[in-house]
Amino acid sequence: MNSLFALGGLFLISFAAATILPAQSEAALAGLYVAGHPLSALVIAASIGNTLGAVVNWALGRAIDRFRHKSWFPVSPRALDKASRWYHRWGRWSLLLSWAPLGGDALTVAAGVLREPLWSFIILVAIAKTGRYLVLAAILTGLWG
Repeated sequence: MNSLFALGGLFLISFAAATILPAQSEAALAGLYVAGHPLSALVIAASIGNTLGAVVNWALGRAIDRFRHKSWFPVSPRALDKASRWYHRWGRWSLLLSWAPLGGDALTVAAGVLREPLWSFIILVAIAKTGRYLVLAAILTGLWG
């Protein structure tokens, strides 16, 4: 039961980290691993949570005309313009950078604004987000393995 709560908490932190809420999913994953939770389950929970959080950004991008001037909107107009230019230049493949701490969230919003199909969005973002957690897992096993 303890692992179920830990995985649920990591899922929620990872979800929040991909949206407008400040959260540090990598630190949570590392802490739970050091506490003895299974690394594969942690990577899966974090990857799913972070990918689904990015889907929220995509949906906000789709509805940007209604929300872009709200104080809670996750991306500034300047960052959104920059991400949109990047997205126009590199297309959907730029979503492979959605894991990046600076600009990654803006790319996911830009994908919604520019009407990226949800199926391709989810595939590319899941690859990027899971890849980040796999790299973290490799580092953790090297340090604490």
